[in-house]
Formats: sequence, C-alpha cells, structure tokens
Amino acid sequence: MIINKATYTFIAMNIKACLFDLDGVIVDTAVYHYKAWKRLANEMGFDFTEHQNEQLKGVSRMASLELILGWGNVTNKTEAEKLELATRKNDWYTEMIGQMTPAEILPGAREFVQACRDAGLKTAIGSASKNTPTILAKLELLPLFDAVVDGNSVSIPKPDPEVFLKGAEELNVEPSACVVFEDALAGIEAAINGGMKTVGIGSPDMLTRADMVVSGLDKMTLDILDKL
Repeated sequence: MIINKATYTFIAMNIKACLFDLDGVIVDTAVYHYKAWKRLANEMGFDFTEHQNEQLKGVSRMASLELILGWGNVTNKTEAEKLELATRKNDWYTEMIGQMTPAEILPGAREFVQACRDAGLKTAIGSASKNTPTILAKLELLPLFDAVVDGNSVSIPKPDPEVFLKGAEELNVEPSACVVFEDALAGIEAAINGGMKTVGIGSPDMLTRADMVVSGLDKMTLDILDKL
C-alpha cells in the first residue's frame, strides 16, 4: 500500500491507534468454538446450532456457557460444575487451535495492520478470548501489535468498554483518537461506550451502530480510514 504525505498527516492528526478484535476480524476461530460447544452440548443431551453460535460472538466463556445451558434447559449445575464444563470445552478448543497456521489469517488482515503501523499508527488486540496469545503466536502475528488485551487481563465482558479502554491506556492514546475494528454488536457497543470510533467487519444490517462497515479487512485501506 502506498501512503502519501497527505494521508499520513490526516491520520496523524485525527487517529493515533487502531484496536482490533481477534475472532472474526483477524482470524475466524468461530468454527472451533462451535465444534467444542456443540460437543459439550451433545454430551449433556441437547444440540447446539450454528445460529446459536453466532450469538456468542464477543461473549466471554462463562457467559457463553450460561447461554448454552439456558438453551438446553439445564438448570441444575453448581458453580463448580459450570467451571468444569467451561474448562472441558476450552481444553477441546485449545487442542484444535493448537493446529492453526498463518494460512488461517483472514484475507487482508496482516496487510492492513502492517499498513497502519507503516503510517505511524499504534496497534492493539482487544479480545474476550483467553486464548489470544496462543492464537497470535500460531498465526505469527504477535510482532504486529504494540499491546494485547484479552480475557486474561480484563474482568468485565463487552459491551463494557474495559478491554478497549485498557488497550488505549497501554498504547498511551486517548480513546477519542482510537478506532476499533469489530465483527460483533457487543464489541461495537463496547467501543462506543468507550468513546471510540468504530469500523464494523461484516454485515451493515447487523452492525448498524458502527461508524462504517466493510465486509473484511481486505476491503479496508488508509484512505477509507481517513473518512472517519
């Protein structure tokens, strides 16, 4: 990507940092979550659909489990049992993502993040996933991010803005100078709640509150970013 002086100056004055959700923006691990949650649901005697899996985007592990138990009308689990179920699911999921390769990076993601860095923008990951470091290492993307904030370092799930506000803090950038890239409505809400600009990744019909929506980072350029 060619970065002209006018583009660089505009971004430097208005946008200082780009914060990216991981799942659905940089890589699509939804299929692995789906397989692991479906296996867990099936072992408890009920099914789990892809449509239901879509509703878990941006939702923490324990909150996801609560939704799944509700869909399966399972009401007799203690907190200790719930923790064991969530751990079992994560063990299956971790085993699957342990086989990931850089070939699974979503189209345009690496290139756009690199273009942001070349333009002098700071970059960070803001994800609810506690497996974020493992995934980034498998994808060989860790060097592209100045900060990684994930489920291991935040306690309040999206749409609370904690994950993005902490990302801005680690980057030493004011929230108003940050742009968040998100594929989930809860993530868009979190960014708005934190006073940040938003780019939705996915369908305009679903991500109605985003400042702009593109189908993927392969459709994103610094010139488009300027429009914010």
